[in-house]
Amino acid sequence: MKIVLVGAGSAQFGCGTLGDIFTSKRLTGSEITLHDINAEALAATLESAEATVKAHALKYTVNATTDRRAAFKGADFIISSIEVGNRFTLWEEDWKVPQQYGITQVYGENGGPGGVFHSLRIIPPILDIVRDAMDICPKAYIFNYSNPMTAICTAVKRAFPEARFIGMCHEIGWLTRWLPRMLSMKAEDIRFRAAGLNHFSCMLEASDRRSGKDLYPDVRAKAPAFFEREPGYSDMLDSYRETGSLEESEKFEKSGSAKPSRYEWADRRIVKFMLENYGLLPITTDSHFGEYISWASDVVDHRGILDFFDVYKIMLSRAVERKIKLETTERVVPIIDGILGDEGFEESAVNVRNDGAIADLPDWIAVEVPAVVGASGVNAIKVGELPKGYAALLRSYCGVYDLTAEAVIHKRRDYAVQAILANPVVSKAAKVGELVDRMIAQQGRWLGYLR
Repeated sequence: MKIVLVGAGSAQFGCGTLGDIFTSKRLTGSEITLHDINAEALAATLESAEATVKAHALKYTVNATTDRRAAFKGADFIISSIEVGNRFTLWEEDWKVPQQYGITQVYGENGGPGGVFHSLRIIPPILDIVRDAMDICPKAYIFNYSNPMTAICTAVKRAFPEARFIGMCHEIGWLTRWLPRMLSMKAEDIRFRAAGLNHFSCMLEASDRRSGKDLYPDVRAKAPAFFEREPGYSDMLDSYRETGSLEESEKFEKSGSAKPSRYEWADRRIVKFMLENYGLLPITTDSHFGEYISWASDVVDHRGILDFFDVYKIMLSRAVERKIKLETTERVVPIIDGILGDEGFEESAVNVRNDGAIADLPDWIAVEVPAVVGASGVNAIKVGELPKGYAALLRSYCGVYDLTAEAVIHKRRDYAVQAILANPVVSKAAKVGELVDRMIAQQGRWLGYLR
């Protein structure tokens, strides 16, 4: 097998994914090609990879190149995680500039006007990646970790319908952390399914694998007491300010902190609202789920969202040791193993073209659903109709993704304007055209194609 890592110069992604691959027995003997446009960072990851292979006598061949087309020759699997420009500089512009035009958005990474601008920047280079793959290794599976996930996957599958393009997100992992402690059960005894759009998904069902008992009533009953003092990002930032260490932050990410939150329903106030009004448990936090909903700013934990941004910036800006740990941290390698071994297991969340998986949504939208993994690939499980109120929320955002994809593929400024006007969080219209032009001018390196 040949596996290509696109964006391998990133210490977090490159070294982390290599550690995942090196734990696979089925992939032993594979060729791993590292690719990045940053030659210096790429060389550093290659050095770490070669040292790990030597130290552990691993049977892998590792090489690196800045030439993407050369990297793709003979590829069976491509794993991609890229970003463009200075992530936090652009992110702050996405978030704050629309607010100057009177548009309130609770975050601005994936949804709202900020999410549209992020999509308009990052989709073009990802389409270039997929275009090369379809030309050189058209049967290769392409796994994407970049955001905004739904916008990217929708646009890619519209431009390249035959591409084996699968979006991966680890937000589903919150359920595996929350539910065992909430229900006082072993994780392996809990079966759950969630579905929706990426960062906009809810748990649809939960049951006891042994008895078949429906656990959702227990979740609804126990969730309030569980989340009321569950630590949040404000607690993480407080800890960092007090100690200068991210140790507690890392414990929180793994649901390992024993300290109750100083803040009521920290980062989870939209979870509270969804439980009370829709009877559903979102699988992520305020900062993500709230990006897509018109009324979210009236509900979410604004302090928690601001503190999340600061914590995230601290975590990603610190110097990261390029050390490869032989441990599985993400789901992509088990999925590759499952394809090669025809394992037929159920994966809890992938992002793929809908094609009827969620009956309430159009076929062309990329949805986040469970899937069966086997020799035929990653095949979405049909979850049927969703609860009507939840389906209505999801449908209200589909048009944004439609227009965003068209804006990128056809280089249409008017579609970019209309994508923002269609956005549920936008209630101001007169200056949207001016806002788009301002962002095109400010981020011209990436958005200039819309002039």
